[in-house]
Amino acid sequence: MRGLQDSWYHRSWITWCLLPLTGLFCLLVSMRRALFRANLLQSHKLSVPVIVVGNITVGGTGKTPLVIALVELLRKQGWKPGVISRGYGGEAAKWPQPVHSDSDARLIGDEPLLIARRTAAPMWVGPDRVAAARQLLSESNVDIIVSDDGLQHYRMQRDVEIAVVDGARGLGNGHCLPAGPLREPRNRLKQVDFIVVNGGGSNGIAMELEPQPPRSVADDHRTRSLDDFRGQSVHAVAGIGNPQRFFQMLERAGLHITPHPFPDHHRYSAADIDFGDEAPVLMTEKDAVKCRSISDGRHWYIPVAAQLPDEFGQQLINSLER
Repeated sequence: MRGLQDSWYHRSWITWCLLPLTGLFCLLVSMRRALFRANLLQSHKLSVPVIVVGNITVGGTGKTPLVIALVELLRKQGWKPGVISRGYGGEAAKWPQPVHSDSDARLIGDEPLLIARRTAAPMWVGPDRVAAARQLLSESNVDIIVSDDGLQHYRMQRDVEIAVVDGARGLGNGHCLPAGPLREPRNRLKQVDFIVVNGGGSNGIAMELEPQPPRSVADDHRTRSLDDFRGQSVHAVAGIGNPQRFFQMLERAGLHITPHPFPDHHRYSAADIDFGDEAPVLMTEKDAVKCRSISDGRHWYIPVAAQLPDEFGQQLINSLER
């Protein structure tokens, strides 16, 4: 699998071999979208506005920090937002499921738990986002829904679409699966309301992820300055879509890291984050929500905050009021 993913971002003979399957994939996803747009497949309109935050590539692009920022932005504008998500990786026996700050990531997924802990917003998750949204509306006093992912979940109608693009990796080789990383053809980006580029770029709204003071994985109340680790040798753990982004952030802060990349949504054991020495172990917040019970005083996580242009907030509100 790693070799296939590498081929999406570098020249490879694998790409050429898979192009016939890619053509079929593009045709099928385009036909599916056309059927929804022609009302030949049923979609559902909810009683409140829906903002979908998604991407057209496989893997992480920075959707979760943007969802958190949107919840905060909407609250400042007087809205009462709730959040829905798929709950990817969750093993709950039935869906949809509510998400609270003390929920079990193994049941509802790591990203939903991170969002719930950071925003305290009412949240429900499930593979059927329409069902999750309806449950959210029946259980909570919300007047707008932010959908974490779901750009391709056309059964749920949406009022605003935001596509997030990784500024470093872009759209890879520009091909759809399996020859490339695209879930939909690249012209899908012409149909969304906003393109947010994580890491900045000229083809969308620039978003930068700003590191926040490190927090103890075992005890959220313990914090340190990132400068405390400057010049030190530390272990860096990242089980996200693009681990290199986290590693590079630490290196820019002046840390000497030993990188330990893991697959996205990795389920950690104690051995995964114990490297046989007393050096600090720094990880992403997404990893930390799964490591609390197996961590000790060596383990710290780095929250990030999405920084967006001021004008984006007003543009978003204007879109909702159209």
